[in-house]
Amino acid sequence: MKNKQTISLLWRFLKGAKRYFLITILAAGITALADMLQPQIIRAAIDCALGGKEADFPAFVMNAVDRIGGFAYLGQHLWIMALAVLIVALVQVVSQYTFRVFNTKASETLVKTMRDQLFSHIQHLPFSWHMKNRTGDIIQRCTSDIDTTKNFLSEQLTSVFRIALLLILSVAFMCSMHPLLTLIAMLPTPVIILYSFRFHKKIHDGFEKCDESEGKLSAMAQENLTGVRVVRAFGRERAEIEKFEKQNNDYTTLWEKMGKTLSRFWSISDILSGVQVMLVVIFGAVYCVRGSLLEGEYISFISYNAMMVWPIRQLGRMISELSKAGVSIDRVAYIMNSPVEQDAPDAIDAPMDGDICFDHVSFAYENSPEILHDIHFTMKAGTTLGILGGTGSGKSTLMLLLDKLYPLEEGCGRITIGGTDIRKIRTGHLRQNIGMVLQEPYLFSRTIAENIGITSPEPDMEAIRAAAQAAALDESINSFTAGYDTMVGERGVTLSGGQKQRAAIARMLVNDTPIMIFDDSLSAVDTETDAKIRQAIEKRFGKASVILISHRITTLSAADKIIVLDRGRIVEEGTHDTLKSAGGIYQKIYEAQSGIQEVCP
Repeated sequence: MKNKQTISLLWRFLKGAKRYFLITILAAGITALADMLQPQIIRAAIDCALGGKEADFPAFVMNAVDRIGGFAYLGQHLWIMALAVLIVALVQVVSQYTFRVFNTKASETLVKTMRDQLFSHIQHLPFSWHMKNRTGDIIQRCTSDIDTTKNFLSEQLTSVFRIALLLILSVAFMCSMHPLLTLIAMLPTPVIILYSFRFHKKIHDGFEKCDESEGKLSAMAQENLTGVRVVRAFGRERAEIEKFEKQNNDYTTLWEKMGKTLSRFWSISDILSGVQVMLVVIFGAVYCVRGSLLEGEYISFISYNAMMVWPIRQLGRMISELSKAGVSIDRVAYIMNSPVEQDAPDAIDAPMDGDICFDHVSFAYENSPEILHDIHFTMKAGTTLGILGGTGSGKSTLMLLLDKLYPLEEGCGRITIGGTDIRKIRTGHLRQNIGMVLQEPYLFSRTIAENIGITSPEPDMEAIRAAAQAAALDESINSFTAGYDTMVGERGVTLSGGQKQRAAIARMLVNDTPIMIFDDSLSAVDTETDAKIRQAIEKRFGKASVILISHRITTLSAADKIIVLDRGRIVEEGTHDTLKSAGGIYQKIYEAQSGIQEVCP
């Protein structure tokens, strides 16, 4: 089953490259045929044209020679046979050139298709899948493993037909000249094939360990480059260097072991191939002395034997490369076989401006204890809901469930918008109508304008400026020399924490969605800016349903309704005025933040 899936996957990847690989195979076949002709011309020149021996070539060859004037005439005009050698060599050059050109075109088309399909598939994988797989390892699968697969298909698999043709024709020509010497030449072949297959498992396992170790090394490098400011801020350079060196040492050790295995493999191959050539040379010379093998036949036989040895040795190389490619294909297949997000068959584009209801929702992340316990509340359309709670209370999880970033399993309650279960709402439609500012805003390495307008299919500067003004970011942007064309560094490192949050808010406001979620996204701005942003949003988007998640009471105080979470349960619910004197968690935090108490419990 696994092999069938792998072949099916490779067939998908070969879309667009098949015709190029076909031309490559045909060119390889022509090259092999030309290789076969050269020794026969040399044999005819030595034995028949110069030696006067009786020729035993096929009838069509003999007819062609007779029309020229026979072998005696060719012996007096050797330039004709030299011209034949030159013509065959020219055919070899043209066919090899064709092979290289179309092989390159085929392999690069294959790589492009693989990258496109992998990237598209990854874009549609569930959020939970990304949380379980390290970014560095995914990148390695999409780069190094793709290159390994390409190299095998372009350098090894395309040579299979040429190797098979060389092997069959070489043995056939050798048998026609001396069957017994051919049998002697074939004696080491079964041994080479058997030991090659025996090494296959060892090589496959070795490459798999090396590939996995390289993935860990890539992930470690990617994480450290991304978090370089944290590493520097806490003086963790030495500790991180030691961790990297340890992993790099493990990776190097694995490749050293792999090198020893491959060295044994190729050394045995070289010895067996050398023995095979030695047997042919020695016994061929004996048969020449005895007269059962002509001089030209002996030279041709050695040439064909060399052609036969190369495919047999190449078989060993192919098995080695197959082991390596098999590991890479399996790693790529892991991504491609991972199920993507799928809507229900009857999913609809339901109205998104209705009430939002969490109906007895319980939820647990994979292999983790339940984090939400029987959550039940209703948010009226067009109102503002505030959510307060400590770290790990499940605030962000509620919003991830609402946006279907994590699926809510059957039997764990329902989430509805306007009375429609979100399981029955098309995911693309749902997310297009829910604007979300995540707790940790992410900015791309593009201009500020591009970052703000990235969520809109056709953003215009007027909408981008309006969104930036609502997010209280326009003034800061205009202070930059390049204004909205200012390049934002990787992950937004050129902006302050507050500016990144406001840029993320502006990015969400561009779409004017009916549902807006602010997941603790005002924590890095001062209280005055916080108030300005909330006033601008209320003024411009007064009809939207707004969800505010925050630890700051002033951010939540104007909400129409506030719920307080504690350890995954709703422990308080009401307005700011009722909760601030209800004697619960909200009152304690309110008093602590307003200075009524000195210490927050």
